Amino acid sequence: MAGLARAFSCYAALNFCFPGTQVLVELRLENYAVIDNVAVEFATGLNLLTGETGAGKSILIDALALLLGEKASSNVVRIGAEKAVVSAVFEAEAERAKAVAAVLEQNGIDADDDGSVILRREIAAGGKGRVFVNNQPATVAVLKQLAPHLANIHAQNESLLSFDADARLSLLDSYAGTQLEALQEAFSAWKAVASRIEDFQRDEQDRVRLLDLWNFQKREIEEARLKPEEDQQLETEKRVLANAEKIYSAAMQAFDLLYEGDASTSAKLRAAQKHVEELARFEPKFQEALAALDAARISIEDVGANLRDYAGGIEASPEHLSEVEDRLALLDRLKRKYGPTLAEVIRLGEEVSRKISETENKDEVLKRLQVDLAHAAESYLQVAHAISKKRYAAARKLEKLVETEVNQLAMKSSFHIEVSGTDDPVNWRPSGFDEAGYLISTNPGEPPRPLEQIASGGELSRVMLALKASIEAGSGKTRKDSSAQRTLVFDEIDIGIGGRAAEAVGKKLKALARANQVLCVTHLPQIATFADHHYVIEKKESAGRTRTSVRMITGEERTEEVARMLSGAKLTETSLKHAEQMIKANA
Repeated sequence: MAGLARAFSCYAALNFCFPGTQVLVELRLENYAVIDNVAVEFATGLNLLTGETGAGKSILIDALALLLGEKASSNVVRIGAEKAVVSAVFEAEAERAKAVAAVLEQNGIDADDDGSVILRREIAAGGKGRVFVNNQPATVAVLKQLAPHLANIHAQNESLLSFDADARLSLLDSYAGTQLEALQEAFSAWKAVASRIEDFQRDEQDRVRLLDLWNFQKREIEEARLKPEEDQQLETEKRVLANAEKIYSAAMQAFDLLYEGDASTSAKLRAAQKHVEELARFEPKFQEALAALDAARISIEDVGANLRDYAGGIEASPEHLSEVEDRLALLDRLKRKYGPTLAEVIRLGEEVSRKISETENKDEVLKRLQVDLAHAAESYLQVAHAISKKRYAAARKLEKLVETEVNQLAMKSSFHIEVSGTDDPVNWRPSGFDEAGYLISTNPGEPPRPLEQIASGGELSRVMLALKASIEAGSGKTRKDSSAQRTLVFDEIDIGIGGRAAEAVGKKLKALARANQVLCVTHLPQIATFADHHYVIEKKESAGRTRTSVRMITGEERTEEVARMLSGAKLTETSLKHAEQMIKANA
């Protein structure tokens, strides 16, 4: 963790962390997969990671996903190690730091004054794991709460194929900045009343059949005239009555020793007082001692008087003891039947009284519930319609943005977001009654088809990038912290494309990195040349073990890496010149 703190200080000194930004400063892996110990320092702008196939480029992204709350597996622990450790430092300032601090406060975790967040996750070979936030114990749930404020990961296998209706709608809501809290509360209120009506109608026959039982239970509990905590009070009274003689004798003996007789403590204190009074006549300093003796005597006499009064109230009454025991037996029987505590017996009595009232007044109860249901439905529809209107407006704006973005990525496509759904109660959900569909035509003259039906993986990758870029750009306008950078991670989202399309994707990533910190794993030289910061991931064998390393490259090393991506392992003068030209052109 000291390494993380040093890296953070170093980056701040180098001005990589600007006021108002939120970026991933460092990612550290220990004994993770084929990595024994790697620390990668990232910066703002476009951070590109390259390397040969199988070098472990996606391992870094998978590790970062663990720090954002993804499910862990002991399979990631390096063979021979006891545990894998993944840690990271995020620097957050301005409005986003406030949101992070709020999450930390809700979970009892102290926030750093400088706005940084240190995450650490340990995965043991045996399967157990631990989570730390700012070096304080935490849970995976806390990581998931922090994740939206720290980074977004768009993985290479991500596609709309796996998106259900809620996920599709969530994309649109993310762009529109839709707040669903009021709608969710209204839905819960409506659903609660609807469920109660359904239960009431379904259980009506059972209620009639059980009416005699409920009346018996109600009568038995009411006749007992129960009082809260009565059994505890009676148990105390029983102990006193059963031991009345012993208690009386102990109280009176204590009274005699403290108060009664010449040998009592009170009498001895009075005698001592007289001697101290004599001393005080000659030596004033004994006045305080005299006052202390007087206070002690008064306290002793008060205790003695209380003991005497208590003993005087004790009656050795076998009849009253029998009454207490009988009452306790009744309470025990009721607790065995309806308990196990007296409070639960009282609650059961109130519950059966309510059921009896509902059964005897079922028409009135149903009428009242129907009124409540109508009010709840009206409240829900009022909020749902307002949100639906906002979604329709946002869909028109977002589809234009996405279409523009897609066509900048070497595609000639038309894009449409279809918002559908009616306000029929069968369609009501916590998110409203709308459904969202994403339609695209990738060739002129072809009818729009659902996005998930696109055959080309390259086309899907570009559409996903355009969709994500549009949502990020648009949702930033609705956020209070729109000036703050975000960390966006793309894991080989360029898969399945090449040539002019790859160059277009590189330009789009570069543009996205002007307002965000972007991390991208790529295998395309056309994209690698757009990097603000280029990292190469290498896998080598040493002492019979495979080890993966990550380092930033610049100058000739970067030119050689791009040339390798162009021509393969064997570098040629032509590929080196081509790589140099590409880097200069896209700098």
